[in-house]
Amino acid sequence: MPDLQNLQERLRVKFKDISLLQLALVHRSYVHENPGQPQGTNERLEFLGDAILGSATADKLYRQHADLSEGELTQLRSALVRQETLARVALSLGLGQFLYLGRGEEISGGRKRHRNLACALEAVIGAVFLDQGHQAAQRLVMRLLKGELERTLREWDVEDYKSLLQMEAQARWRLNPVYRVVKTSGLPHERQFSVEVRAGDKVKGTGRGKSRKVAEKAAAKAALKRVKIQAAT
Repeated sequence: MPDLQNLQERLRVKFKDISLLQLALVHRSYVHENPGQPQGTNERLEFLGDAILGSATADKLYRQHADLSEGELTQLRSALVRQETLARVALSLGLGQFLYLGRGEEISGGRKRHRNLACALEAVIGAVFLDQGHQAAQRLVMRLLKGELERTLREWDVEDYKSLLQMEAQARWRLNPVYRVVKTSGLPHERQFSVEVRAGDKVKGTGRGKSRKVAEKAAAKAALKRVKIQAAT
């Protein structure tokens, strides 16, 4: 039997009803091989946790990033709640070792399977909600996703900025934006890139970042902001 006390310590949550946490860890393969298991699978808790996860991340992003559009907020939220991200968080918790799996699922690597890990994490969030309420579940979400949120904001593949600028440049100037590194600075392990983006012979925006890609995105974002300001005046 998994050591649920150890898992509670990792989650920093003390359950009033430990059976809820236990249920959150029950994969359908375990029930198939143990038909007398009365609780069922974690799938209903997963459904609940998924909804709480979505609302908690949406609230966090909305309140802390007033500069982002609805489309940008949606993309960020999607990056945070996607299976790959949740599985990474679950792996950091060692959640796989606590799962109740059928023998076949166990043998085939089910404890490391991303879908199993992501679903179990959502189910745990749902279990915390039922056991301790919405605020406790929301705090858990923010605690678990804090590092992922910081990483996503730092490395977010904001190709939408570059794509939007591409469309704006085509529509307004019938030109394709061109990015150019104008300066690099810092030590090799702390390199900073400065990039400018041009449309024709005019600089439309500049940006800095720890990689050329990040700096280009920052330049595209600055250019889009300038376009919006000019359009409003």
